[in-house]
Amino acid sequence: MQLHVSPSLRHVTVFPGKGVREFIKVRIGSRWVSYRMLFYSLLFFTFLLRFIFVFSTVDTIDGDLSKCSTIGCLGKRTGPRILGRMESNVPEVIYQILDETISEEEVEPKSDIPQTLHDFMADIKQTTPDAKAFALKLRQMVLLLEQRTRKAKIQEYLYRHVASSSIPKHLHCLALKLANEHSNNAAARLQLPSADLVPTLVDNSYFHFVLASDNVLAASVVAKSLIKNALRPQKFVLHIITDRKTYAPMQAWFSLHPLAPAVIEVKALHQFDWLSKGKVPVLEAMEKDQRVRSKFRGGSSAIVAKNNTEKPQVIAAKLQALSPKYNSLMNHIRIHLPELFPSLNKVVFLDDDIVIQTDLSALWDIDMNGKVNGAVETCRGEDSFVMSKRFKSYLNFSHPLIANFDPNECAWAYGMNIFDLEAWRKTNITLTYYHWLEQNLKSDLSLWQLGTLPPGLIAFHGQVHVIDPFWHMLGLGYQDNTTLSDAETVGVIHFNGRAKPWLDIAFPQLRPLWAKYIDFSDKFIKGCHIRVS
Repeated sequence: MQLHVSPSLRHVTVFPGKGVREFIKVRIGSRWVSYRMLFYSLLFFTFLLRFIFVFSTVDTIDGDLSKCSTIGCLGKRTGPRILGRMESNVPEVIYQILDETISEEEVEPKSDIPQTLHDFMADIKQTTPDAKAFALKLRQMVLLLEQRTRKAKIQEYLYRHVASSSIPKHLHCLALKLANEHSNNAAARLQLPSADLVPTLVDNSYFHFVLASDNVLAASVVAKSLIKNALRPQKFVLHIITDRKTYAPMQAWFSLHPLAPAVIEVKALHQFDWLSKGKVPVLEAMEKDQRVRSKFRGGSSAIVAKNNTEKPQVIAAKLQALSPKYNSLMNHIRIHLPELFPSLNKVVFLDDDIVIQTDLSALWDIDMNGKVNGAVETCRGEDSFVMSKRFKSYLNFSHPLIANFDPNECAWAYGMNIFDLEAWRKTNITLTYYHWLEQNLKSDLSLWQLGTLPPGLIAFHGQVHVIDPFWHMLGLGYQDNTTLSDAETVGVIHFNGRAKPWLDIAFPQLRPLWAKYIDFSDKFIKGCHIRVS
């Protein structure tokens, strides 16, 4: 269609565009219609056509052609050619075949299925199949690729599980060299702290931090980053708790690498009077937990071999439940802080996979409002993957014992927590914690499957004071969406997840935030071939 306006602007000629010289003349004059009316009329019809197109598009997305509530839908049903739209040309048989339930025979691999898109197209061109044959071949190829993707993803999770659960050679080397140094060098067996600084261990005018770890390298990074970023390091006391086998290497490291003027205490669990007297609930719970898990899990190979239909993410969660850290005393010991430090009023508990990037003495200025646990919430934040955790993310709400809690209640994180020990001693948090551990064991791990956070969510319920997210950024060990610039803007970063910064599977763009607190020229570090990357 063509539009012609005469030079005098008094005639408009509309040609149909089919080669026939039939036209419509519209006389424009002061008697018939004004220029302004013509302009507004054309503008109105332009917008009308656009609205018809938009409405028609919306109805197409809705997909219900039996209900027409707009002009676009009506136009689509009565005259698609008028509106310039085309109906779908995909034969119905293709939809039917692709939507059929997958049978066991289809799951079995076959040699005649195209392996690549190139093979598929070559086969189609050679055989020129009808719509049904085309759909069947397409379905077979998609199922094959889906099976391969699933298998590859499960293998990735299995390898990551093995890598994260094993002790790297360089960490084992470091522990052995330090243990040897401890036995041969008196300077590596210093009392930590020295006798004149022992009173500071129970002095509440100091800032007390607690770190439980059996990893010397990880503990050294936490300690160095804590002291290096402190405004008043002479007021910092770091209590390092370790196990019997790691005590000598840990003492040797901090004897030979002092962090003065801060006070460093290295103490093994067996050296605590409280833990060596009578039955200890944490030890009993760990023994029971280990027996139950070994009975129902069957090891990583069994988990992978017996699951032919479960999603890779589900298998990954089951593999994670086998991680040694979930049955480590270091992971449970935080629930006994009031007994381990009976003279202290407040402590900040640190995990060994964090890095401190600011002065943490400001945490003592936070008013806890009588609550016991100061923690960062994990259900709100820009990162929807990491900061989307609620009670339902950890607890099984199909179980009647759990059903009394709110599934949408916001969860919080371990890793960097302020604990008001005075307020804690007035509660039954520790007893509640072990009560729920026992309930989970009795129910064959059906309340939750892994970790110390689920029973912690219940035990500290109503006793959590939410602190600013600046104090604790999570997720650097299980997703690489966090940028280096974002991570540098917070006070504490947490490599929670499998990709620990001391492992080869760590995310390379985030590892420098941890590695910068290691002196790679140190003789023990060089001797064990611990490198920047």
